[in-house]
Amino acid sequence: MSKQNCRMAAIQMVSGPRVADNLQAADRLIEAAVGQGAQLVALPEYFPIIGAADADRVRAREDFGSGPVQDWLAATARRHGIWIFAGSIPLTATVADKMRNSSLVFNPAGECVKRYDKVHLFGFKKGEESYDEAAFIEAGNELATVDTPFGRVALSICYDLRFPELYRALGTVDLILVPAAFTDTTGRAHWEILLRARAIENQCYLLAVGQGGRHENGRMTHGNSMIVDPWGEILDRKMKGPGVVIADLDHARIAEIRESLPALAHRIL
Repeated sequence: MSKQNCRMAAIQMVSGPRVADNLQAADRLIEAAVGQGAQLVALPEYFPIIGAADADRVRAREDFGSGPVQDWLAATARRHGIWIFAGSIPLTATVADKMRNSSLVFNPAGECVKRYDKVHLFGFKKGEESYDEAAFIEAGNELATVDTPFGRVALSICYDLRFPELYRALGTVDLILVPAAFTDTTGRAHWEILLRARAIENQCYLLAVGQGGRHENGRMTHGNSMIVDPWGEILDRKMKGPGVVIADLDHARIAEIRESLPALAHRIL
């Protein structure tokens, strides 16, 4: 079956501590994206909840396959007839006081067809700013791609972006997904550079969808959601605040770049 071109959308958010409010905000933005023709919609990391403390996310865990957030995702995909890449939600772990940071993919029938648990756990300390995801997240141990009518999509979450070997291990893909809640400190320094590099070296489209703004807990996330083409060109972006980033995935563009500069075919490792 030949791969279809598609219109894809990144839903940038500034999530807060109340799940119901965040789902309502996501619903409005997805409606706007679908109104612009989006067939594939991606949400950011932690889109259902960013609370006052890490423990708030752990308390919001759902068992895989059931729960209000997963029910909402399935119903929303069915209602609009779209593919939804649910950036990440907290799921139960094998350790009682931790969670899995999990990205779920729902097809237009509302079926969850793929799960990816974040494998690289973020750690950062600079002055008074400090993060240690390993303290409350149990790392995943499997990489994931998903086949769609629009091609093969590589799944990753936030800090994974810094590890190019992850994407190489996934093989040739048409689209890389990077949902994130990047800190503003590291985002200003590295976010765009890393995104464009991953698109260029894998000669594919890349959709990066972030949390972007000042959250109720005082944290500032970087935002700057963008869609990058296989040449590293930014097709659309949004710096801060809730909104929709939208662009088309064109398989002729992928083929043109891979033919004119066959870097993937020239790999020796």
